[in-house]
Amino acid sequence: MNEPVTIKRGTELELDIESLAYGGMGLARVENFVIFVKYAIPGERVLARIYKKRKGFAEAQVLDTLVESPNSTEVKCNHYWICSKIQSLSYDQQIKEKSAQVEDAFTRLGGFLDFKLDKVRKADLIYNYRNKMEFTFSPNRWVLESEPEGVDKSFALGLHIPGRFDKILDINNCHIQPEIGNKILSVAREVCLGNPELRPYDPRSHIGFLRFLMLRFGANTGDLMVNVVTSYHDIDKLSSLTDALLDKFPEITSLVNNVNTRKADVAFGEYETLLYGKPYIQEKIGDLTFEISANSFFQTNTTQGEVLYKEIENALGLKGNEVIYDLYCGTGTIGLYLSDNAKEVFGFEVIRSALDDAEKNADRNQISNVHFLKANLDTFFKSGQLPNRIPKPDVIVVDPPRAGMHQDMVNYLPKLKAKKIVYVSCNPTTQARDARILNDHGYKIISSTMVDMFPHTPHIETVMLFSK
Repeated sequence: MNEPVTIKRGTELELDIESLAYGGMGLARVENFVIFVKYAIPGERVLARIYKKRKGFAEAQVLDTLVESPNSTEVKCNHYWICSKIQSLSYDQQIKEKSAQVEDAFTRLGGFLDFKLDKVRKADLIYNYRNKMEFTFSPNRWVLESEPEGVDKSFALGLHIPGRFDKILDINNCHIQPEIGNKILSVAREVCLGNPELRPYDPRSHIGFLRFLMLRFGANTGDLMVNVVTSYHDIDKLSSLTDALLDKFPEITSLVNNVNTRKADVAFGEYETLLYGKPYIQEKIGDLTFEISANSFFQTNTTQGEVLYKEIENALGLKGNEVIYDLYCGTGTIGLYLSDNAKEVFGFEVIRSALDDAEKNADRNQISNVHFLKANLDTFFKSGQLPNRIPKPDVIVVDPPRAGMHQDMVNYLPKLKAKKIVYVSCNPTTQARDARILNDHGYKIISSTMVDMFPHTPHIETVMLFSK
């Protein structure tokens, strides 16, 4: 009789990867004990080492791939594991795995035993789809094992190594952004390496000038924004970089400098200087035109964003006489998109800058039947802050952050007595939890759709229609 396997930190095991767990890790089992394996894909047999052991599971790192997955595919870049963690899995299989994750969340966590997705909307464009990219300048370059010895470690322009705030992998090409973004990246690196004044900011010592290079692309307009984030204001020092970019890329329609003097490692500036063009780019979704500034939120995949909004519209089946509540409305894009087929839309959002953008975009598109309110939805309805002049909703759209709705909000939602609730989510686990509460209040799942917003990444977006 075989001895039971002892699983502890440092143990090396041969593992068969059964499926893709939520978050993108491979899932394997040893005597029904679950092991999540970094950078492994379903169908592989790997030699892995345990690096973390908990009561109910362990995590492991691949040491060697013993048997390739029948669903593996050639990857485009040698650093895909930083952001596009599942690029080595065929796109069709990515969709199957993501669909299975949604169904598992609703059956296992939500208790919906017969749950199956009704529809899956795959992406037509699986590369070059991101309309926003953020790259970090750093004097602390992470060197890959595949790179030659003696590589200069004092400069990097690229992406954070997972789990490290201070190490950046130098990136030459990112295949999920438009190709012009890679060309801008190359010129920016060349200029900065040739100018000792353009020193990258060090998050450990808080010394240095350049912090981030942020790019925004108008997929349907051709607009292009370059936002250089620095640690202090010095336009003269920055000019060698900005002049070179404007000279090489006449496609640039907006060039701005955000200044972040704080220690917080974020690309949001305390103030902004417009260096060229307009302080925003324009983007179109459907018949609407949106202004997107450097710090505005906007769907990161324009094409699939429109698919998502159409699915919301289809689920609601609007007749034109409905009052809509758009909860967690952000910059108001969903409410504005639905406004043409509604009587009135009321958007609720806690972030003032997002509401400013929402109101600006309503004015720009000459939409007068959408109104925005500042509201902390954890407490807003429960504490009776809703003005009496606002009519009760016929339908509600909910698009909360990854953590889902606050429990008080979920419990209060049925008291608004809307005929339909559409719940949009980027996290099926918290959506399944909230769906259970709605179900207990009499709202049943009528339809379910998964929209693949981010191919080659583990992210998932779903649209669920509830009705009594």
